[in-house]
Amino acid sequence: MPKQEHTEAADHHEKAAKAHRTAAEHHGKDDHETAGKHSKAAHESSSAAHKKSTDAHGKSTSKSSSKASAKA
Repeated sequence: MPKQEHTEAADHHEKAAKAHRTAAEHHGKDDHETAGKHSKAAHESSSAAHKKSTDAHGKSTSKSSSKASAKA
């Protein structure tokens, strides 16, 4: 279901943004070890968001083209 895929992608984007902000806070406090952990988590969430977004877009596009073909 594309809507669910889009929602999951948005959730991953939000997790990535939060991890990026947390990493920046720790870098500002010179706590680079913790910042690195949050940066890694941000990267993983960003990658998951990209995959979910790509999957959702593919499903939405194929569903739209199937409807267009059925009308023709």
